[in-house]
Amino acid sequence: MPEHGGNLDAALQRFGGHARDWIDLSTGINRQPYPVGELLPTCWSALPSRSDIQSLHRAAQQAYGTDASILATNGAQAAIQWLPHLASRGRVRILSPTYNEYAAVFSSAGWEVTETSDLASLAGADIAVLANPNNPDGKRYEPSQLLALLPRVGRLVVDESFADAVPGLSLAPKAGRPGLLILRSFGKFFGLAGLRLGFVIGDEADIAALAGLAGPWPVSGAAVEIGSRALLDREWKEATSMRLDRECLRLDIEVTRLGWNLVGGTPLFRLYETGDANLAQEQLARAQIWSRVFPHQRGWLRLGLPGDETEWARLSAALTR
Repeated sequence: MPEHGGNLDAALQRFGGHARDWIDLSTGINRQPYPVGELLPTCWSALPSRSDIQSLHRAAQQAYGTDASILATNGAQAAIQWLPHLASRGRVRILSPTYNEYAAVFSSAGWEVTETSDLASLAGADIAVLANPNNPDGKRYEPSQLLALLPRVGRLVVDESFADAVPGLSLAPKAGRPGLLILRSFGKFFGLAGLRLGFVIGDEADIAALAGLAGPWPVSGAAVEIGSRALLDREWKEATSMRLDRECLRLDIEVTRLGWNLVGGTPLFRLYETGDANLAQEQLARAQIWSRVFPHQRGWLRLGLPGDETEWARLSAALTR
């Protein structure tokens, strides 16, 4: 299984303690989650109806500024699992480094997988995959660059899991044209990863095919209710985006005294060149703060943003030591 952030079990095994005592900054999940509020009992006791799910779809279309076909999924990961089954096995090219499930999923399905660091090299693929902004380095592409690539590939999959706080990058308003698929994660920006909610946006035929793979109840009643509520809460989204921008700058300043250099990032995580990421991770772990390292980049350390002033104080003290 590919390595991911959020692997707090590994931290507990190596350094001990209880999960509740750790600050997990190894993911890009907002640690100030959306306030869920009261839920109707039927969210738990009844299957979500077709009209319930359609209501969630309309909320997502409004939030993402699109009138294209859309499908709610059990997290963006579910849509990733289905992508190889949209076409006969062929050539997939993945813009790397990026979320490592793409290569694993396509390889397991028998596709010829090529990873490249050059956007232009995606041309000619039966399916081309990239994230915008990218995880883990935060690299960004203008929508016009990606639309120019679309005619040169069979399908273009754009993972916008970290685009909520940078909506100007999104291709969702341009969705609906054949060959373009856009993946959105709900749990990261809204801080509710355990809800398992995501969306895929595309043309009618591809969304119908994915809906067939998803089955009749792709998401829970709680996901329908909370997702619909949060997606349309413009005030909370704007306030959260501004806070994340401020706190990214705060974290960048915090680490400067260590000599770490900013590689990139998004409003939900920062990636630093530390010189020795394993050593940096270990030092933070001794203060029960978990971070993300990357096996093929010895110096890269990724940090999410602390959730409150208590967590900021703990991180600052750990970095000082």
